[in-house]
Amino acid sequence: MTNKKWAVKRITVNLAAQEAEKLDKYCRQTGRPATDVIRELIRGLPLSSEEAQEVSR
Repeated sequence: MTNKKWAVKRITVNLAAQEAEKLDKYCRQTGRPATDVIRELIRGLPLSSEEAQEVSR
């Protein structure tokens, strides 16, 4: 389970109008905040084999 603490690092993402609308539409359809959607997408990014070894230690 993920620990719900305030972010250690805050980022700003510049999106094209179509990208922003797609994210907004997805969030409305699912009832989820954009922050949660983006976090989930980042967590799903593949790691290189070297990074995966570091995470598993």
